[in-house]
Amino acid sequence: MPSITSPSITSPSDCQTVITTFDTTPGTCQDLLDALQNAYTAFISKQAGFIGAGLHVNDAQTRIAIYSQWRRREDFQAMLRSDEMRDHHRRFNALCRSFEPVMYDVASVYG
Repeated sequence: MPSITSPSITSPSDCQTVITTFDTTPGTCQDLLDALQNAYTAFISKQAGFIGAGLHVNDAQTRIAIYSQWRRREDFQAMLRSDEMRDHHRRFNALCRSFEPVMYDVASVYG
């Protein structure tokens, strides 16, 4: 089986999918997006097991969703527990009402 090198939605999946949603406001959306892009560029994308991610913003600039993939759930959990990620989370928390990363299994794929 070929190794996964970029985000790809397949079922069954050989990787851990994480979808993180942020509840924000139009006034802080761009600041939060900048903070997220900085975190992915400088830290998250360099962590063991990281495959790829996509950042999505709704038209009203009140929600940001991130779809990310990791080789193993333990890789994602180790990144979350790092001191650097805790610092990033404090910045994110200051720029939004709430955020929640949730691990998912791909149930089906269409298209």
